[in-house]
Amino acid sequence: MSLTNHLKVPPKSFDFSGKKKKPQAGKVLQLVFMEGLVSSGINPVCVFCCKKHQSLFVPSSTLHLKKRNNIASGIGVEIVKHSSPMVVVAAASSVGGAKVGHFENTIPSKETLDLWRKCSAVCFDVDSTVCLDEGIDELAEFCGAGKAVAEWTARAMGGSVPFEEALAARLKLFNPSLSQVQNFLEQRPPRLSPGIQELVQKLKANHMDVYLISGGFRQMINPVASILGIPKENIFANQLLFGSSGEFLGFDANEPTSRSGGKATAVQQLRKAHGYKALAMIGDGATDLEARRPGGADLFICYAGVQLREAVATKADWLVFNFKDLINSLE
Repeated sequence: MSLTNHLKVPPKSFDFSGKKKKPQAGKVLQLVFMEGLVSSGINPVCVFCCKKHQSLFVPSSTLHLKKRNNIASGIGVEIVKHSSPMVVVAAASSVGGAKVGHFENTIPSKETLDLWRKCSAVCFDVDSTVCLDEGIDELAEFCGAGKAVAEWTARAMGGSVPFEEALAARLKLFNPSLSQVQNFLEQRPPRLSPGIQELVQKLKANHMDVYLISGGFRQMINPVASILGIPKENIFANQLLFGSSGEFLGFDANEPTSRSGGKATAVQQLRKAHGYKALAMIGDGATDLEARRPGGADLFICYAGVQLREAVATKADWLVFNFKDLINSLE
């Protein structure tokens, strides 16, 4: 049966203030979740977005979708052509093995929005947030140990093992040399998440300071910061150590991000040094969630556009699948 058989009469859209507003004729794409999803525990959500791709308060996990007869695994999409407006029927399924429709925090509360807009600093995780990949997994795959390292990464990001234990175990599996790291950086430039450059520009335009706080390595994050126009002094990350012949020696254990709770420590240091009245942490993993604590981040926004980690997502103040939601909320 065609997905269009589930199409319902659309409700009015809402702006960020919660007030109803009528969509402009001919300029609105209408995304309607199928009524039949209710029976599987996924609530239908109706959202409007202009052709300029304005606000989408809906899990829009498009990064890993594989087309199959116009239906995508993750969120199935069927475009139904009418004169105006165009109708897009989206069937929610799953991202990373978790249903995207059952989270209650994909639409921010008024308090969350107010706090987000008041932030004077925003800290980003890098792997699977600013970038599409987990840097250490990509480096390990380049060096021939991808699968084993990726398994450790999944455990670390889910919070099932201390971060420092997982970091040491992963590096021990392939012991990257300086030449391997240099070759990796030359052959595999960073792949940025859609919308991150625009979001960073918007934050800067709103006079918000931007930081990168990562359990990854400076050698791999410096190029990312350069692309985004973030100064190196705004980076908190780990440092790979090499001997005089370029052999791998380990990592600098003095970096706060080399251990569990390290991102929270970095954020607390920033608050103390700069006196930020409100600060947000944006990331996908358990170590990012840890940054939300007294004296640390006031707000944790879980970005699940690359990886959806359910244990983390359910505890976020706001769960987003598209950076455009954050951009539009600052308009």
